[in-house]
Amino acid sequence: MSILVILEAGKDGLNRSSRDVIAVAQQIGRENGMPIQVACIGKDAAVVGNYFAGMRINRVFTISHELLEMYTPDAYTAVLKAFIRHTDPFLVLFPHSYRVRDYAPKLAVCFGTIVASDVIGHRWENGELIIMRRFFSGKLNVDIRFSGKAPHFLSIQTGAYGATSIEEGDSAPIEVWTPDITPTIIRSKPSDLFREAKQTVDLASATIIVAVGRGIKEKEKICLVEKLALLLGGELAASRPVCDNGWLPLDRQVGSSGQTVSPKLYIAVGISGAIQHLVGMKGSETVIAINKDPDAPIFDIADYGIVGDLFGVVQALIEEVEKVKK
Repeated sequence: MSILVILEAGKDGLNRSSRDVIAVAQQIGRENGMPIQVACIGKDAAVVGNYFAGMRINRVFTISHELLEMYTPDAYTAVLKAFIRHTDPFLVLFPHSYRVRDYAPKLAVCFGTIVASDVIGHRWENGELIIMRRFFSGKLNVDIRFSGKAPHFLSIQTGAYGATSIEEGDSAPIEVWTPDITPTIIRSKPSDLFREAKQTVDLASATIIVAVGRGIKEKEKICLVEKLALLLGGELAASRPVCDNGWLPLDRQVGSSGQTVSPKLYIAVGISGAIQHLVGMKGSETVIAINKDPDAPIFDIADYGIVGDLFGVVQALIEEVEKVKK
C-alpha cells in the first residue's frame, strides 16, 4: 500500500496548498508505514519535479503531454485514471483547489467511489483510517469511513493541519511517465483559468496576520489596525461583516467563505469569533484576541486574550512596537 499525492504543476513551483498535502501524506504514511509517491501533472511538470529535493518522499513522477497544455477535465481524468491504475495506491491525496473540485469527482467515479473533500483531519481506530471534515459552514464535524476497495480519494483543506511541516529526507528518484491519450477524448474547450477574485494578497502564505472585525465600527478606523499589521510585518485581514460592508476587499476575508489561514501569529481585533470565522483561522500557531466582551467565543480558542477597548489596546501595541523598532 502507498499514498499518492497529485499536484498541479506551475512555473512558480509548489504553492502553499501543495506543500500542505505533502506534509499530510507524510504524517499518514509515518503512522502506518506507507511509502509516499508524488505526481506532478501539467505542462510544467518536469520543472516542478525539482522542488522535491530533500523531502521525505519515496518516488516522484512527472506527467506531461501536449494535451495537458491547457487544463480540461477530460484529459486530466483520462491521464490520472491510467496513472493510478499503474501505481495502485491505497490513498490518493489532492489539494482542495478549484481544478481538483472540477475533475476529482469525475475521476473517483471511474473507480466506483467518491472524493472525501475539504478534509481537516484524520485519526486511526483499530487500524482503520477515519477522515474528518466539516459541514454547514463549520457548524458540524463529520467522520468518514471508507468502504469498498482502494484507492480512496481525499482533498485536503489548505491550512487545516496547522503548523504541519514537510519532513526532510534523501532526494527521491524522478520518473517521467508519458500518458497515451488522443485529442478525441477531449469534449470541452478550455477557457481562461477561473479566479474568484483578483487577489492582491495571499493570506494563506502570511506568517503574521492582524484581522479586524465589526468591533472597529467604522471603515475610517481600520487604518489603526492596518498600521499595527504593517509594523509587525504582517498582513491585514478581516471577518466577513467587514468585507460585506465594503470596508475591505473580499480577498482580505478569513473564514469559511473566505481564505483559510495558518500563520505563526494571528491577532483578532474586535472579532467576536463566529464559527464561520474560526473555521478559517483555527490552524494559527498563536492567537491573540482583543475584544471588549469577556464572553466572546474568540477567547475560547485564543492563546492570549485582552479584554478592553480595541482602540486603546491597539494604540498601546503600536507604541510598544515602535519603541522596539527604534
